[in-house]
Amino acid sequence: MGTAVREMRLKNFIGGMWHMSQSERVLPVPNPATGELLAEVPLSTEQDVDAAVRAAREAFETWREVPVVERARVMFRWRELLVAREDELARLITTENGKTLDDARGEVWRGIEVVEFAAGMPTLMQGFVSPQVSRGIDMEMVRYPVGVVAGIAPFNFPMMVPMWMMPIALAAGNAFVLKPSERTPLSAVRLVELAAEAGVPEGVLNLVHGGKEVVDALLTHPGVNAVSFVGSQPVAEHVYRTAAAAGKRVQALAGAKNHHLVMPDADLEGAVRAIRNSGFGSAGQRCMACSVVVAVGSVADRLVDALVEAGDRMRLGNGLEEGTDLGPLIRAEHRARVMERIHQGVSEGAVLARDGRDAVERFPQGFFLGPTILDRVTPEMTVAREELFAPVLSVIRTGSLDEAVRVVNKSRFGNSAVIYTESGAAARTFREAVRAGMLGINVGVPVPMAFFPFSGWKDSFYGDLHATGRDGVEFYTRKKMVTSRWFGGGF
Repeated sequence: MGTAVREMRLKNFIGGMWHMSQSERVLPVPNPATGELLAEVPLSTEQDVDAAVRAAREAFETWREVPVVERARVMFRWRELLVAREDELARLITTENGKTLDDARGEVWRGIEVVEFAAGMPTLMQGFVSPQVSRGIDMEMVRYPVGVVAGIAPFNFPMMVPMWMMPIALAAGNAFVLKPSERTPLSAVRLVELAAEAGVPEGVLNLVHGGKEVVDALLTHPGVNAVSFVGSQPVAEHVYRTAAAAGKRVQALAGAKNHHLVMPDADLEGAVRAIRNSGFGSAGQRCMACSVVVAVGSVADRLVDALVEAGDRMRLGNGLEEGTDLGPLIRAEHRARVMERIHQGVSEGAVLARDGRDAVERFPQGFFLGPTILDRVTPEMTVAREELFAPVLSVIRTGSLDEAVRVVNKSRFGNSAVIYTESGAAARTFREAVRAGMLGINVGVPVPMAFFPFSGWKDSFYGDLHATGRDGVEFYTRKKMVTSRWFGGGF
């Protein structure tokens, strides 16, 4: 582990060097499974942000001129360093975030996939030419980097989400300033260390720790050209409105309320396994997690019983321990808010089929909440409408597929939705009718591969170009159209 991580108080990475923040204010970074203090993260200042942006601005002028094939070679070296340290990186994620090692390993590889995609930038940045669009006139489209990009990442995927942003932006010739979550900053520090070791030049990649003050400084800094954000819906809307008003290109990935529809003909065992992994994996703290289970017709009672049994079999504990199925939530205050929502759901008429709140007493040192299932929820209830970000499932019972689709489409979020069925007709109806950007058919976590866009709809996304895939390349580049004519060219 790099020297910046071993020190208790974390530093910012600016211009190729680790610097203490100008701020004396810090927040503790505890291990959410044990409460052990891992580090102190500084709440950096506007002056820290300015120094990072200035360093990025200066480095950009040189980095943009580096041939794209050479930038791609840096991605290849970064990829090899990440692969060689897979276990170290997974353990670091688990230690600061709480998710199980299996989930953390999956996160590492999802991040590596984006580096692999970005290594193809010599092809991805290609333009195109149309000769002889008129007599003696040719037209071509050429791509260029946008400039300095600010990335603002969430706590729930402290390694994968920065990797959604940085490799594509850097390989396209941009300079980058990363603001990791103040709750999980250690993974981002290690990523930056490895990027520098891979050969990313000084100033091209910078990191500034902090909270809202750092975010707002990045959103309004005149030296920042584009902002990429992943986080909660209220913050995403603030990021989008503020940065767009400042004339910046923005992609802001927001919250979710993902519905999983279970048809009477579904393979119940497979559906329950997928819902369990989706809803309770990473303690439900991911924007692709199943949150609402829509039971269609006669499957409801059997489905709820099977989900309760699946929850009963899950082993809670420290994610670093083999055999752990469910780790803690990120902080005690987050758990308290979730527990209030569970109580509110019951008071509004939901039936508590499985109560995971006993984990609070069983694990006094960590921030645990067991699998919780609320049955007979209605679409109007708060637990059915608002993002909980926790291992809590709300079961809504409907009489038909059409009614189930109406339940899904009533949500203000449109990140993801899933159907479990053996009917091609039902699957096609679902695909065509549901208003969400990422759909699964018998797939519990339908996350696109790195070469496709992460395409949330409605209040789950603000902007025009999504993260990763061709959308990511489009977002981190801008186009020049060149129309040329050469007198005496013979045509």
